[in-house]
This record gives sequence, C-alpha cells and structure tokens, in this order.
Amino acid sequence: MGLIAALSDIDKKPRTVFVMHEKSEKLIPLHKHNKGQLSYVEGGIAYITIGLKTYVVPAHHYLWIPKNTPHVLRVGYSATVLRSLFFYAHDDKKHAFYEKLGIYPASELLIQMISYTERWDGKSVGEKDSNFEFLVAIKNILPKLNNQSLAIVLPVTEDERLLKILRYLEKNIAHSITLHDISMKFNMSERSISRLFQSNMHISFLQYLKTLRIIKATELILKTKQTVSEIAFSVGYDTLGAFSNTFYAYTHARPSDLRRNQKL
Repeated sequence: MGLIAALSDIDKKPRTVFVMHEKSEKLIPLHKHNKGQLSYVEGGIAYITIGLKTYVVPAHHYLWIPKNTPHVLRVGYSATVLRSLFFYAHDDKKHAFYEKLGIYPASELLIQMISYTERWDGKSVGEKDSNFEFLVAIKNILPKLNNQSLAIVLPVTEDERLLKILRYLEKNIAHSITLHDISMKFNMSERSISRLFQSNMHISFLQYLKTLRIIKATELILKTKQTVSEIAFSVGYDTLGAFSNTFYAYTHARPSDLRRNQKL
C-alpha cells in the first residue's frame, strides 16, 4: 500500500503513530492530516507546496508538517525513499517545534531510528503495542536536536505575466541573466518587473533567480553524476567558489557534502 492509498487510514486512530515507507516518484495531491507528519527523504529530493510557497527537501533532510496543514507533496526522483511517521497530536502544545513547518538536516541517530521503523510499514502503532515507546522516543527527541531550519523556498504565482518570465528563467538557467535582459526580452521596464515580483511573490527578481539556481543545482547533485563544477556552470555560475558559497548560504552544506550524504 502506497502513501496515496493510505491517506484515509492515517487519521483513523488518533492516538497512534502511522508508519509509511515508500520508494517512488509521484505527486500526492492537496491533503491534510489530523496528525503531525515527519518525513525523511533518502536518496533524492522532495517538494512540499503550502499555499503559494514550494519548499525543497533534499536527501538526508527531514520535514515536519504540523497537523491540519493542507499541502501538496511531490517526490521528484524514482530512487527516492520517503520514510514517513504520522504522530498523534494530543500533546503537540508541549513544544513550539510541533506547531510550525520545518525542514532540517537529519542526524545519524535520527536516521537510524527512522529506518528501524520500516518493520512496521503500513501499520498504526498504539499504546498497547510493544513498539509504541520507541516511536514516542522519536517524537520526543525532535525538539532537542537544536536544528536550524532549512529555507529553500520558491514562491509560486498564477499571474500570467510572471509565469512567462518564470518559464523563461527556468529554460535559460545556464546563462547569465540580468533584470535588464528580462526587461528587454519582455518589453517591460525594470521597475515594473521588480514590482511584479514583489507584489505577487514577495521576493525580489534577483532572490528568485538565486533560489531557482540552487534548486536546480540540488536536483542535479542528487539525480546525476555530473561534477560539482559542471553543475555550477549549468545553473549559471561563472566560478565554482561563488556557487559553493551561495549553495552553503542556502543549505548550510557544501555541494560535495550533499552528494556524499546522499550515499549514506
């Protein structure tokens, strides 16, 4: 049973932990749970869209989605394993961690603990089960990890003028692109384009372009065997140093570290 088929089962027993491990590439449409969701991404990349923002979850990271948060989840690579635990929510108020969305690097301890739960795949584990205390320990340890939330967020829009620009940026990501270039290409003033980005997506043109480059680079690191230098140039960076520094600013890791962690 896959995650889509299991959606109706997750909330059937409110005080349990529902366990689901799945290897796939798929889109899980808009939905929500009465439980908090912990999903660890192994060997690929996942995307979660909430409202008008899409968050990127690379390999070796996990996401926490608070209860009753409508979201779309997309697993972007067929080799990706999504290891998910859906936790009872009656005690969520005991720590602020459980009430906010977060994407975090996973410690080796947490990875081992999550991987161990695969033996209960597709099951709801409750207080009467001998395994329950192990799952409780996972939930209790999350706020104590002192993690810094990852923030690779790409706003989305329904504005047709912007959509044309965004499609052009994605198609030409390997090239040097300036606001002036976009102004000439789409016959709009630079000021108008800047206002369009800010008013519709609350982000500057430059910040959007940088974020797009990092997301595309992350995908290439996790999905291909291209060298880091090749990837840097393919997403529009002139030097490896500039790419590595920007990547670190977004992910708190070097590109080579992300690739290495993927194989663990």
